[in-house]
Amino acid sequence: MLDTTTTDASTMNGTNDPKDWLAAHAVSEVECLVPDMNGVLRGKALPAAKFLKAIEDRALYLPSSAFLVSIDGRYSGSVDEGFAYQDPDMRMVPDVATLCLAPGGGPGKAYVFADAFHMDDRPWMASPRHVLRAVLDLYRQRGWRAVVAPELEFYLTAPNPDPDRPVTAPVGRNGRSESVQHPYDMAALEQFEPVIRRLYDYAAAAGLPLDTLIHESGTAQLEINFLHGDALPLADKVLLFKRMTRQAAQEGGMQATFMAKPIAAQAGSSMHLHMSVVDEAGNTLFAGRDGADTEMFGHFIGGLQKYIPEVMPLFAPNVNSFRRIRPNHSAPANIEWSHDNRSCGLRVPAGGPTARRVENRLPGADANPYLAIAGSLLCGYLGVEEKIARSTEASGNAYRSRSTLPKTMEEALDRFAACDPLRAVLGEDFFQTYLRVKSVELDLFQSVVTSWERDHLLLKV
Repeated sequence: MLDTTTTDASTMNGTNDPKDWLAAHAVSEVECLVPDMNGVLRGKALPAAKFLKAIEDRALYLPSSAFLVSIDGRYSGSVDEGFAYQDPDMRMVPDVATLCLAPGGGPGKAYVFADAFHMDDRPWMASPRHVLRAVLDLYRQRGWRAVVAPELEFYLTAPNPDPDRPVTAPVGRNGRSESVQHPYDMAALEQFEPVIRRLYDYAAAAGLPLDTLIHESGTAQLEINFLHGDALPLADKVLLFKRMTRQAAQEGGMQATFMAKPIAAQAGSSMHLHMSVVDEAGNTLFAGRDGADTEMFGHFIGGLQKYIPEVMPLFAPNVNSFRRIRPNHSAPANIEWSHDNRSCGLRVPAGGPTARRVENRLPGADANPYLAIAGSLLCGYLGVEEKIARSTEASGNAYRSRSTLPKTMEEALDRFAACDPLRAVLGEDFFQTYLRVKSVELDLFQSVVTSWERDHLLLKV
């Protein structure tokens, strides 16, 4: 049975019939997308007729090793060696409500997300989409609905064909490359107008709920805000936005990167997550009738403070991620909370009671959106369940606060693996798969001799 219960059907303009939608939009090819552990879109491209037949016959498959691919393309293997060598198929079940045009891929193309299932129709729980669903189900069982709004930073860069050379800023419309910071500068933003216009056109065609766009503090660093909404469809749209941004940049003679720290001397790129919780009628549960914070809101923040240090691999999934999370490097390295204080890891933005929310400022732009959102919501949920009190509100420069966050990927993985409350909800299938992929990536990185080592050690030690 097709899963259409958790996404916004507006991408099909109100119709539930994919055949009619494909015909109305003259779609000849559909890319069936399965997000992996790193948020890389894997899957298959099918002619439209084959896609419709695969839905009818439930005969669309993908090797289960798709969830075991590390970021460099190698397979990380499985704890069960026999399973790894068998590499059995998963059933791909398209979520037809996610059908949307793929404007950056050429005419007549569409995207659809698919969920992975065992052949007996059990969900393949290593899948990030299923992981997020499992957390959202906890909220649903309590009569709650999570509302999220991601803010995503990224860099436009000059083409970088040689990975041994540093990333540089692209040439703008004025024929020059940015060499100094231009935060919130409209004239600087205008230098990338052709790419930005193309990106907004793509997003409109695909139904992405984009809000404001600004020039951030890095050279050619931009930030896009998404309109708030339900978590799962927004996670889908973050990945589509990344893909379309890379396409728009490439067509403009540039590249786009969502790497957490692509340029050593520049600010890192984040994926700030704004989160609130409402009841079944849509009323906020974070502010009372008097406008004051509810006890639930305090416990939600308390849960974030307690569990974020244990769930950091979901917010900082790569070795490079930890280069961003350093005090005074435009990213908080703490779990302090405060009202409208961007030096805190947890910020309560200004606004009225109906807009009461907390912003988790720790996830990087390189994080898998399904897992970053799932991890954030789970930390808050556990705080409410365990009635964890939040700390005293921070004041002033929270960059000076003592950090309780892991400082390396190795430490983060160890703490993540040892956190039983998180493991119980996210499930052993996901934990084993994620830890295996990330451990392999860490080992691969540690086997590389860097240019810094050659520069400072080769002829001196």
